[in-house]
Amino acid sequence: MAVSVTKLSAFEAALADRLPSRADSMLKDLARWVAIPTGMNHTSGLDEQRGLLTDRVAKIGATVELVEGKPKPNWLLGAGAGPIPPVAVCRRTRPGRPAILIACHIDTVFEPEGAFRELIVSLDRQMGVGPGVVDMKGGVLIAINALEALEEAGADVSWTLLFTSDEETGSYMSDHILEHEARRHQFGIATEPALPGGELAIERMGSGQFQIEAHGRSAHVGRAFSEGISAVTALAEAIIKVGHMADPASGRILNIGPIVGASATNIVPDLARAWGNVRYPSREIADEISAMLDTLILNPAPAPAEAAHHGEAPDAEEHVLPRVIVRKSLNRPAKPLTPEVEQLALTARGAAESLGQKLPFAKTGGVCDGNILQAAGLPTIDTLGVRGGGLHTTQEWIELASLVERSQLMAVLLHRLSESGEIG
Repeated sequence: MAVSVTKLSAFEAALADRLPSRADSMLKDLARWVAIPTGMNHTSGLDEQRGLLTDRVAKIGATVELVEGKPKPNWLLGAGAGPIPPVAVCRRTRPGRPAILIACHIDTVFEPEGAFRELIVSLDRQMGVGPGVVDMKGGVLIAINALEALEEAGADVSWTLLFTSDEETGSYMSDHILEHEARRHQFGIATEPALPGGELAIERMGSGQFQIEAHGRSAHVGRAFSEGISAVTALAEAIIKVGHMADPASGRILNIGPIVGASATNIVPDLARAWGNVRYPSREIADEISAMLDTLILNPAPAPAEAAHHGEAPDAEEHVLPRVIVRKSLNRPAKPLTPEVEQLALTARGAAESLGQKLPFAKTGGVCDGNILQAAGLPTIDTLGVRGGGLHTTQEWIELASLVERSQLMAVLLHRLSESGEIG
């Protein structure tokens, strides 16, 4: 993927020069935002963070609309835990300019009451450590500063900035809004953190969730063991089968996470559940995984009408145990490299090189809201956030110089997309 380096125009050079003076204020904002707990659907923290951000973009002329989210499927982990957060849709429309969608999430993975709650800056001020510092409070920060610099410079850029609150848990509450907005725009950008070497992700795997639920019959282990049917045993047998389904070399990844079984050792358990995650590089592999998971289904309960037709009595359930139910949602399609995405990525690289920066490309197994945007038809690049590492750990860190550098890149890229009206 070659790209010719275009020299910064006088306007672009002046635009980029506006951002280094913001370094101190950016660090101050980052420290404040990182200290706001926004993990695990923590409503008060999400509301506070969302309010700060929407107030700020309103000052540069954006209209702000809070769009209602939707409930998660009730079998997913965390379903029903707290209110459904809205999505903030912030627009600055310029007629005749291409519409650019910038997707940001304000949630993190960290426990709101945990000890990891503040930004710690190194003595040499080269890096900082804190919850969500790169994923993605740093990314949100560069987007806002770039948009403010564009507004101050008088650039005609037509943009929509989305703030979602559930990206880390699958975007189930916000995916319909992401899809709707994707269809209204020409270009998509997400401020996920750069890959470990500073790369831009140009291909992503898809992701989905599943649940295995096993039903048995409860019994006293000592007095009536043979009358019981263990749901835990049935679940364990299904889990072993899942382990054999995985084939990373073929792009087929299945992982079992939380498991819930019995509450006591002297009771034959009648219910057990496990939840898992899958990854896949294409729709074909996704369909293959879905079909494989369906093979775990055991003794499905007949529909009421079917049971009545066959004259089954209410107690016929004992003849169909153990029963295994599979629920699945492959909601984030794979994000392949398309010609449109390749050209958008090359445009971003051209902007980076004009600024004296490097922007290598790479693939990743991670997923994000960019998967949803691109599946809805919007060419999207989604790792234009800050550089750092240690995501989802208590060592999450940011390279502080990337705050200014990535703000400059974002500003110049948005200006070029707006001026050209096309990618490439």
